[in-house]
Amino acid sequence: MRASLFLALVLRANFFYWGCCKEGEEKTLAKFPPRGWNSYDSFSWIIDEEAFLQNAEILAQKLLPHGYEYAVIDFLWYRKNVDGAYVDSYGYDSIDEWGRPIPDPDRWPSSRGGKGFTEVAKKVHEMGLKFGIHLMRGISTKAVDANAPILDVHKGGVYSEDGRNWTARDIGLTHRTCGWMQHGFMSVNTDLGAGKAFLRSLYHLYTEWGVDFVKLDCVFGDDYDSKEISSVSQMLEELDRPVVLSISPGTRVTPSMAETIYKYVNMYRITADDWDTWSDVASHFNISRDFASVKKIGAEGLRGRSWPDLDMLPLGWLTDPGVQQGPHRKCYLTLDEQKTQMTLWSIAKSPLMFGGDLRNLDGTTLSLISNPTLLEINSYSSNNLEFPHLYTTEKHLGKKNHIFFKFKETIYQQKHKKKILGLTSCTDERAKGWHASLQTSQPDQICWNLKMKQSDNLSHCLIKFSSDEHVIHNQEHEQYFHLATPRRDFNCLDASSGRKGIASERQDIKLTSCKWHASQMWSLNDDGTLVNSYSNSCAAVNSYKVSTTSGGIRSWIATGRRGEIYLAFFNLNPVATRITAKVSEVRDFIGNSFFWEGSCNCTEVWSGKNIEPVRTTISATVNSHGCSLFVLTC
Repeated sequence: MRASLFLALVLRANFFYWGCCKEGEEKTLAKFPPRGWNSYDSFSWIIDEEAFLQNAEILAQKLLPHGYEYAVIDFLWYRKNVDGAYVDSYGYDSIDEWGRPIPDPDRWPSSRGGKGFTEVAKKVHEMGLKFGIHLMRGISTKAVDANAPILDVHKGGVYSEDGRNWTARDIGLTHRTCGWMQHGFMSVNTDLGAGKAFLRSLYHLYTEWGVDFVKLDCVFGDDYDSKEISSVSQMLEELDRPVVLSISPGTRVTPSMAETIYKYVNMYRITADDWDTWSDVASHFNISRDFASVKKIGAEGLRGRSWPDLDMLPLGWLTDPGVQQGPHRKCYLTLDEQKTQMTLWSIAKSPLMFGGDLRNLDGTTLSLISNPTLLEINSYSSNNLEFPHLYTTEKHLGKKNHIFFKFKETIYQQKHKKKILGLTSCTDERAKGWHASLQTSQPDQICWNLKMKQSDNLSHCLIKFSSDEHVIHNQEHEQYFHLATPRRDFNCLDASSGRKGIASERQDIKLTSCKWHASQMWSLNDDGTLVNSYSNSCAAVNSYKVSTTSGGIRSWIATGRRGEIYLAFFNLNPVATRITAKVSEVRDFIGNSFFWEGSCNCTEVWSGKNIEPVRTTISATVNSHGCSLFVLTC
């Protein structure tokens, strides 16, 4: 009887996990959340061939047995590492005659003679690994300035259409440069056959080198470019070689934004860059909950599945964001905070891409990222959701009588609220607050409906204007306009921050010098939303608590392929906290089919302790910023 029940549970879990596949269609790419190593957290953009292959060799030796199979070179592998070069510098990149980025030969000596990454990929494959590279959106500014011809990979030679040859200047959208690398890359016009031909030539070249994984950057979140995402996905679908497609960044991503692209990709970032600070780790709880609740974990993707990506694991030996420097410091997170990060990433089924320098991998970090229970959860668990039914004894507020009560989140040190202007999904009700104010003798204005206090550093209305100095030969921009402050400085509303975001940063819309760029182009919809041309997100006035620190307790739950239940407690508070869950509420949440007996055998993963059979409650005192992870067999 128990054996048949166990088989039914396994089949039930597998149906839940694989239920989105089309009947008769084999889809195997990214069958589980991808794992591997990425160079960004430890080398920024300056990694070279020697350091990369050294890390790849250790990856193969120590982490490949645990499923970490992708060795990925992050951004700017085509840039010279010399004085004057930095993230948004111009004139230091290597491109071929067709305007495609190729490795800097000084950093990647095996690429000389037109070999690209062929030799590096060969060595990585010989180690039993898969090889990945980072790409930016569209086409490089250098290629456009050089007016490089576009390659037709089907016919050979220059792409020709309508009786003429096409070049980079025909397809580069100069008003849609990457928001945080405006001197480096811009979108291509994918409505043109020449634009698609250029993208096709890119991915044909890179797969010829032996690329298995592409991280496509500056196309998602605040840099959303749905046309390029779908076009690249189509190019990869055409190829014989399966290539995992990962997109980023994830600044201000919402489930509704992901709804339009998840089927085209295998990984998509849902936060800005994650670094080794507690505030960055804590910022991932809400967004991971939101994506789990709409069943996006392991949904259909490019030739397989797609996974919401919480970003790399910045553990071990690291560098700093955006610097021209390699690994030079240890991770700032405490061990408890690292356990919390690894546990959340695993139970939310995020891809696990380690970011530390593997040449300095210590035993504690290795044990953490190779923990067999976490990796089992990451690959094989199902029904992964935030579990909202938690209780705590509130010792840390200094009350004499401890009160047993239910709560999810506590806010410490609350101060006054102020209004800030930010971006949100256009489906968000908070975005529907704008209207046009037509003036007879003054410029037209776009105004926010809600009343503002004089103390708020934000004007109630913005001046609407269009520029006659520039002409864009594209109908999609005819409805767009600039918005400027009524003050003398006459700055314009700009949806781009001008730099890569950090996960815990508050992302406001800035007022910057007026320019002809899609990030400063806005359109007012009939439903009262003010949409930005660059990101396709909408402006909204939000309340922000100044000098506020968030705490509280959280929990996640999942079920295993052998009928086990995983329950994680997370303590976001600045002090140790006693956390409790009722067994009856666990049963109600996941269903009676996972409960065979009147009590549950229980093991806590991090302490290794076997807890006496639990019948009514599961409790643990969890360290500040720490977690407990229980494996229940009921």
